[in-house]
Amino acid sequence: MLHIIEHPLLAEELTKLREPSCPSPEFRHRVRRIASLMVPAVTANFHSTVVPCTTPLEITSGTHVTRRIILVPILRAGLGFLDGFLDLIPQASVAHIGLARNEQTLVAEPYYLKHPPKLSEDEIIILDPMLATGGSAIEAVRSLREVGACHLRFACLVASPEGVAALESAYPEIDIYAGSLDRGLSDQGYILPGLGDAGDRLFGTCA
Repeated sequence: MLHIIEHPLLAEELTKLREPSCPSPEFRHRVRRIASLMVPAVTANFHSTVVPCTTPLEITSGTHVTRRIILVPILRAGLGFLDGFLDLIPQASVAHIGLARNEQTLVAEPYYLKHPPKLSEDEIIILDPMLATGGSAIEAVRSLREVGACHLRFACLVASPEGVAALESAYPEIDIYAGSLDRGLSDQGYILPGLGDAGDRLFGTCA
């Protein structure tokens, strides 16, 4: 299911991100702020339990998030999306998945996966700023499912209808959280209107 996170502060940050004049240091800061603004919506239905809580005045009840939280940035652009989530979920563990496109098949293939053991009981958030064709997201989910992950969701800044449809078709049980659903894809597979190549803009490797 697709969830578009509508918030005026997020929308303003995204507007600034789209501008070509936004330099890499500013781009990184704005991506981080957007990620933090997304956290409450992305985590709103995490499983929790009631626990005792002792205040300076009395004993009351509180809440504890039951499952361990694991953030999984897709290398490399997902790294720029990670810190905003860690700002609000500092206790989260971080796994990493590296994907590269096979130039013959055009399919995303994993080249690196490092994660904590025993993922079956954990809340896992896959992070990638762009959901374009959906190929990387699908391969990330497949790879994590293969090593035992069960409770997964996907968070991105900007999504295309094509990418959403592809991920929903492959894994209809995965919730998708996006700051914006854009118009579509260009012939080269870029999101329109989009914001360009997020990885290049994050890390200053634009041509």
